Amino acid sequence: MNLKKAGLLLVVLGAVVLFVWADLGRFLNLQALKEAQGQLEALRSQHPLGLAAAYFAVYVAATALSVPGATVITLAGGALFGLWWGVLIVSFASTLGATLAFLASRFLLRDAVQARFGQRLAEIERGIERDGAFYLLSLRLIPVVPFFLINLLMGLTRMRAGTFYAVSQIGMLPGTLVYVNAGTQLATIGSLRDVLSPALLGSLVLLGVFPWLARWGMGLLRRQRVLSPWADQRPTRFDRNLIVIGAGAGGLVTAYIGATVKASVTLIEAHAMGGDCLNTGCVPSKALIRSAKLAHQMRHADRWGLQPVQPAVPWREVMARVRSVIRSIEPHDSVARYSGLGVEVLQGRAQLVDPWTVEVALHGGGSQRLTARSIVIATGAAPVVPDLPGLREHCVTSETLWNALERLDAPPRRLLVLGGGPIGCELSQALARLDAGVTLVEQAPRLLLKEDADVSEQARAALARDGVQVLTDHRALGVVERDGQRWLQVQGDGPVRELPFDLLLCAVGRQARLQGFGLEALGLADGRVLETDDHLQTRIPHILAVGDVTGRWQLTHAAAHQAWYAAVNALFGHLRRFRVDARVMPAAVFIEPEVARVGLNEQEAAAQGVPFEVTRYGIDDLDRALADSEAHGFVKVLTVPGRDTILGVTIVGSHAAELLAEYVLAMKHGLGLNRVLGTVHAYPTWSEANKYAAGEWRRAHAPRGVLRWLERYHAWRRG
Repeated sequence: MNLKKAGLLLVVLGAVVLFVWADLGRFLNLQALKEAQGQLEALRSQHPLGLAAAYFAVYVAATALSVPGATVITLAGGALFGLWWGVLIVSFASTLGATLAFLASRFLLRDAVQARFGQRLAEIERGIERDGAFYLLSLRLIPVVPFFLINLLMGLTRMRAGTFYAVSQIGMLPGTLVYVNAGTQLATIGSLRDVLSPALLGSLVLLGVFPWLARWGMGLLRRQRVLSPWADQRPTRFDRNLIVIGAGAGGLVTAYIGATVKASVTLIEAHAMGGDCLNTGCVPSKALIRSAKLAHQMRHADRWGLQPVQPAVPWREVMARVRSVIRSIEPHDSVARYSGLGVEVLQGRAQLVDPWTVEVALHGGGSQRLTARSIVIATGAAPVVPDLPGLREHCVTSETLWNALERLDAPPRRLLVLGGGPIGCELSQALARLDAGVTLVEQAPRLLLKEDADVSEQARAALARDGVQVLTDHRALGVVERDGQRWLQVQGDGPVRELPFDLLLCAVGRQARLQGFGLEALGLADGRVLETDDHLQTRIPHILAVGDVTGRWQLTHAAAHQAWYAAVNALFGHLRRFRVDARVMPAAVFIEPEVARVGLNEQEAAAQGVPFEVTRYGIDDLDRALADSEAHGFVKVLTVPGRDTILGVTIVGSHAAELLAEYVLAMKHGLGLNRVLGTVHAYPTWSEANKYAAGEWRRAHAPRGVLRWLERYHAWRRG
């Protein structure tokens, strides 16, 4: 604690101790006020301004220190100054005192509370940012909620002091009016219960609910205004409770949950069930990576005491295995499975006719129109191909790569990969390990630009070891073709270079699929993504979106996570809506060594101005890693300075994505590194890396003074 905080804390504690020691509370009860009323009125007639100033100061001090008796002081304001002057003085004094208490709470307590409960407070903070003014106004309008408690709690949030002051000034006015008015009739008051009758209390409670009722009404008006162009098209009866457009991870889980709660659900898919992840993304790439890893291990079998061999790569068999893995997982996402769950599955192209109606051009011919109370858009994202000369005509993407590879008899001799993000890095390494000649071109100065520089360096070194030529700081200019040969023109620091290729993979990013679904006519496809609020609602509240189309994450597990909220809000949002809990979202890059992260890394924390400490544990010291001959990488944990509260974790090494799960759980439930350290981890396992990282933090924060005294104690015990 710094000197300023210590000084303020001493002042506050001193004032409270003085209040208790001097028994000043005896003056702050109704009987004492009535007995002193005559003296106070005489003082007012002699020194009206002085008494008003003294009264104002006492009220501010009592409110700022949160001492009891504010109600009696308010009654005194009415008795001494009358209704209107009393209301004016009390209103400003109470608001000023409340704001001082708010600021003192923020200054003295916020950092400590944030350090202890930061992860749990994150969602509350977001709610305060959105609804803080409404929430505070409701609390202020209901006088049964202790105002001093509101002052202290709001000081722990990020609410602006100006907002707090303005809302408090308005919100406390009705209660002030009631009590000051009662004070003008002080002689008739027998107890404080006489001030608030049940009827008056009920009226104030209703007044406190009014902001939320007003907000609900405004929301209803906004919905009516948004839907007014289609008001005469709204069905009187709906065919379905829910229509889901897109059968990728987000759409499948949304439909699954809808069917589980016995809603009538229709799922529409224009292409293959399972979406990109099953057919052209996660599943085929991980199958290819596994074959590539085995080929790498065969070449380097001497690491495990075996004879290294150069593996033959029967390309068509490798690609056949990739296809067989897809086929083995297909039943999980199949039409048959979802039909068995009670979901109507239509294969065709969906088009929104109006906010409630979807027309499906069926693959088997004909069309079908359906109406639904709610619609969920889960159309995913598509690869981006920059508008460069010749690029679109001569490149493949992560979607079309697989068909191109299946047509080959051998690994491509000259493969160019444009883009050094997760997709580009994963496929570059895997194909290089399977005997492809790979060059990776990245415009940025390093690979995996969203990760810390040390992670990027690990990735670059790993790709280079496997034979990938990595060209960072090189900008693609376009494709040229001469004499049946193709070259990608790139420029780095020097002159333009021409890189020959047999196959060019463009992996520079993905963008939301918005076109061709009728979203434009509804005003929902104005930007690069489908904009949603925290409940996954679009501008038209009963049309929700989930997954890559929202632009929040491009991760299969994120889409599945969102899907629960989309399904529940679509079906039950008229009763209660849930905000997406996005506090802890893991991500992984499946190169070798793997890269996995949750929460903040160093560059993000620095950019956001978040103070942090770094604890690092080298996996080269881990027993299981040494036994497996995979002793490389690290665990890096960011924590709140001086606390074990986890802000983020980055792991580089074998099984990094699996190791990360323990930290995801810890962050989700507000568990710190001390809890990780205190958890028993089986020996010898990779998960011990998490325990040892927590141990590194504990050693760095050991109480040195206590340890010195313990050393002296043990020396004394030895005689």
